[in-house]
Amino acid sequence: MGERVAMISLHTSPLDQPGTGDAGGMNVYVIELSKRLAAQGIEVDVFTRATSSALHQVVEAADGVLVRHIAAGPFEGLTKGELPGQLCTFAREVLRAEAIQPLGHYDAVHSHYWLSGQVGALARDRWNVPLVHSMHTMAKVKNEALAEGDTPEPLSRIIGEEQVVDAADLLVANTHTEAQQLVELYGASPDAVEVIHPGVDLSVFSPRGRAEARRELGLPEDAVVLLFAGRIQPLKAPDVLLRAVDVLLQQDPSLRRRLVVPVVGGPSGSGLEHPTALADLAADLGISDVVRFVPPVTQTELAVWSSAATAVAVPSYNESFGLVAVEAQATGTPVVAAAVGGLTTVVRDGVSGLLVDTHEPRDWAATLRRLIDDPALVEQLGKGAVAHAQEFSWDHTAERTLEAYARAAGRMRAEMAT
Repeated sequence: MGERVAMISLHTSPLDQPGTGDAGGMNVYVIELSKRLAAQGIEVDVFTRATSSALHQVVEAADGVLVRHIAAGPFEGLTKGELPGQLCTFAREVLRAEAIQPLGHYDAVHSHYWLSGQVGALARDRWNVPLVHSMHTMAKVKNEALAEGDTPEPLSRIIGEEQVVDAADLLVANTHTEAQQLVELYGASPDAVEVIHPGVDLSVFSPRGRAEARRELGLPEDAVVLLFAGRIQPLKAPDVLLRAVDVLLQQDPSLRRRLVVPVVGGPSGSGLEHPTALADLAADLGISDVVRFVPPVTQTELAVWSSAATAVAVPSYNESFGLVAVEAQATGTPVVAAAVGGLTTVVRDGVSGLLVDTHEPRDWAATLRRLIDDPALVEQLGKGAVAHAQEFSWDHTAERTLEAYARAAGRMRAEMAT
């Protein structure tokens, strides 16, 4: 593997605060992977769309990692659905940035999400270097498990994803489930798919003790804390947690004295159309007194919130991986998650957390009740959660990704030889 990689993350910058807008697990993935690759001697240039005129054209995000802001379309107010109209401009500027460098400046292109894959395919052919692509989410998968009130992904995205699958020399899947979906739904060749788990920063997300974290956040030591962390949108299903809390309080009104439900994050995606929808739901259910809305926080602060929780709820309708679930487990907090997508890999049912087969509030309430009623189970799962999280390390992710780059280069050479 060579010395320099072009990382393309068109629609979301690794410098953005995860938890609102389009910033989430993918931002964490791009910056953490880039930093770990740089630590192994690989220079990484991350190309992303500029969303503010105040941004410097080039920002050093870490030693060996440069974020290059590309002007393509208006800085603000452009939705993800409008971004395909800026692909040509973005691609032209990426190619221009490389053109002023010596021949063979980049050794590989790694694109994230289908929009970036479109640009990556063009760069691959122009620079004659392998394209490795990470989907992160897929339209066909999302449309199969659509949340009520959510908007289906358009046909244009499906076609765009199929084109990227065809163009890539190697596809990186977060889990074996995602690899299977790429093969079965998109016709990817099985030997063109590499399963590489994302990691977790175990220096940030580590057990600190529930009591200490609660003191830091001003939460009562005897509280039942059911945490949701992530972007507030139908796909992530925070409403399922709120409706389950309503059921719990109907079944046991005395729980109200101890219950705290922090929702850490901001509106995103189709959730932006009704930014107050979750607060309105809490009011309609009559549980506003136990729900606490917290704006997006840093990774360090999120680790404190996770540590403070009795359980972290991840009720998503679809997750290609579910980074927040690994992060929570690394702090020693059990996760209650929907049994969908990558969450079935990330959460070991009965070992590091509990999986729920439905999105029915009563089923979620029953599962959460198990933890509320059994502190010994919370402790047991918490220990299992820490052990399970150790299997996910960014250093290992970077090592496997470097191997993927080399394998992609070999596949490209073999294709050119035929």
